[in-house]
Amino acid sequence: MNPVRAAARSLRSRWRGSLLTRVTVTTLALSLIVMSALGLILLSRITTGLLETAERNALTEATAGMTDAQRLSSAVETGTAGTSPTRLVDTIVASLATRAGTPPQFEVLLLADQTGEASTPERGTNLVSVASVPNDLRDAIASSGRQSWTFTEIRYLDGRTAPGIAVGAPLTIPSVGTYQLYYLFPLSQEASTLDLVNNGVIATAALLVVLLAVIAWLVTRQVVDPVRSAARVAEQFSHGHLDQRVEVRGEDDLARLATSFNDMATSLESQIHRLEELSAVQQRFVADVSHELRTPLTTIRMAADVLFAGRENYDAATARSAELLQTQLDRFECLLVDLLEISRHDAGVAVLEVDAVDLVRLTERVVEATRPLADRYGSAVLITVEPEDGDFTVSADARRIDRVIRNLLDNAIEHGEGAPIDIRIGADPAAVAITVRDHGIGMSAESAARVFDRFWRADPARTRTTGGTGLGLAIAAEDVRLHGGWLEAWGEPGRGANFRLTLPRDADQALDASPLPLIPEPTVVRS
Repeated sequence: MNPVRAAARSLRSRWRGSLLTRVTVTTLALSLIVMSALGLILLSRITTGLLETAERNALTEATAGMTDAQRLSSAVETGTAGTSPTRLVDTIVASLATRAGTPPQFEVLLLADQTGEASTPERGTNLVSVASVPNDLRDAIASSGRQSWTFTEIRYLDGRTAPGIAVGAPLTIPSVGTYQLYYLFPLSQEASTLDLVNNGVIATAALLVVLLAVIAWLVTRQVVDPVRSAARVAEQFSHGHLDQRVEVRGEDDLARLATSFNDMATSLESQIHRLEELSAVQQRFVADVSHELRTPLTTIRMAADVLFAGRENYDAATARSAELLQTQLDRFECLLVDLLEISRHDAGVAVLEVDAVDLVRLTERVVEATRPLADRYGSAVLITVEPEDGDFTVSADARRIDRVIRNLLDNAIEHGEGAPIDIRIGADPAAVAITVRDHGIGMSAESAARVFDRFWRADPARTRTTGGTGLGLAIAAEDVRLHGGWLEAWGEPGRGANFRLTLPRDADQALDASPLPLIPEPTVVRS
């Protein structure tokens, strides 16, 4: 088998068979979903708060810096005559950089307006790159002439990068030209904070999920363990260990359940023992009566044989009485034989004389033996073998299986109302099956469920013509069960009945399926 399929089947089996597993896994999954949702919400709120604070601080700082820059540019121009543009730009940038502190809280870029002269000097602090300012931001400032800002990636000439906010505004330096002044605020500290919060949220959520799963496992186990204990005791009880009881702990609802279960088990044990005693008395009575009746029956049989042999010398009434006596004695003897046989099954002393039996040949012999009865009813018996060249040999007691098939065929002929009787024989590597189908009066599903009960008849008013005792199907079911096989019945009023006998190749082999279906298949009764 594919290892993946085997693992999947094992997981499905464990999922279906363990309440503890289902509750724990479900709690774990739901906790994971809830913690993930809460974590995302928390991270979103923290991120939004940090960015809003950083944005507000950046705009405040940049606005103040822009004012200072404009003041410085005016002061430098008026206070220093003949100063070169490069020196003026350097002076302004150096003055603005002193506001950043140590380490610097922001970087400054003084870029010439895109419409200005190419020779206009540009300056920046701490090797910050011009590429840090997006073109869209430069265009927005140039078109609006007002302060604008955006999130960006701050780049340095030495290859370093950092997320940040770029705030820019136009700046006019007299005698030099029009510039765009940019304040670049790195968000490295905020990013570190978010990473710390993110890791903390993930670790906390994972810990809470694990703790919730452990708590669910512990709480569920308090409920599941007593239920499992009760299930084990019930299983042992069903296997005949009637002295098993559930251990009662505490005084809670589960304890009361265990106490009620034990009370029920005690009552059932008492009832079962009482029924076993009654059954033993009944079985002993049937066996004793059957044995005791054989001696007087033998004497009566001898006298009846004498009367029957000389019936031609009697008048008509006496001769008829002798014939009736002979017939009823035959039925009485059959009843005694059946009672003795059923008592052997009840006592567990029925044994099999196992031999290799060809069910096709055995069935053909039974059909030939019952042909006079079939001819009397006008029923043709048809045998179908599937496959024709198959092996239909089983290890079985030929005498008992002969009796089972004969009983099924006799019943089919009697209830078939002259319609054909279909016998099918099928085989597979594990079992051989025989179905006996009549097309007579049929029977209801309720009748099919009770057809193997002792002395049970679907129609008590119906007159039997084959001399049955009412134990034939019950004995047949016991014989089949002794072989480890199945004897099943289906019927439908007006559509006839079908009986299926399934025997394993070996009496010690358990059956999983039958080579032949019931026809049709809806309702199956096993006995």
